[in-house]
Amino acid sequence: MLMEKERNLVVEYGKKLVTENLTDGTGGNISIYDPEQGLMCISPSGMDYFSIKPEDVVVMNLDGEIVDGDKKPSSEKDLHIQMYKHKPGMTATVHTHSMFCTVLACLGEPIYSVHYVLADAATDVVPVTPYLTYGSKELAVAAAETIGDAKATLLANHGFISVGKDINDAFGIARECEWVAQIQWRCNCVGKPNILSREEMEKVMIKFQSHGQVKKDKE
Repeated sequence: MLMEKERNLVVEYGKKLVTENLTDGTGGNISIYDPEQGLMCISPSGMDYFSIKPEDVVVMNLDGEIVDGDKKPSSEKDLHIQMYKHKPGMTATVHTHSMFCTVLACLGEPIYSVHYVLADAATDVVPVTPYLTYGSKELAVAAAETIGDAKATLLANHGFISVGKDINDAFGIARECEWVAQIQWRCNCVGKPNILSREEMEKVMIKFQSHGQVKKDKE
């Protein structure tokens, strides 16, 4: 099966979208890109995440042509394609309708650095892409322009999208941004949150680069 490993990961992380409360029903979508082959695999349109099998995941090229699979690809396929065209080094994209990110997106309010963990998204502010019809190429282009050097953007009156060096990275950013969005919303309910400076967030971004366990060369 073409891109078998990646297709299995799309199935696995699709279920995690639901179990980790990042979407409801069939909302949202996931893709993984192989730059060597120039192909991405993407979740099928309108299917329950717990019923999707690896063979249901659609393989496409960045011209939007189906290379393998008999299912209709996600309606947001162009959104994923534009991310890979404009974000070199990114090999996974996660689009969610998570509650608090969507609340801020509907308010037209960016996610600010109310907590340092936002540095996972390689920015101190997750911007808002202006509203355009879902599934349109116009939305895809606008999101790719808005995301800039960050690894995430809100989609006005719609939801959220993140990219990463792999699917675990992209999914982790989606999860962390939802958590920060919830903190921001709760702070706004009580008063005005303190926002960390760009300078401080840049320090955190550097620290995050060496966070966790580092593999050592074999002796």
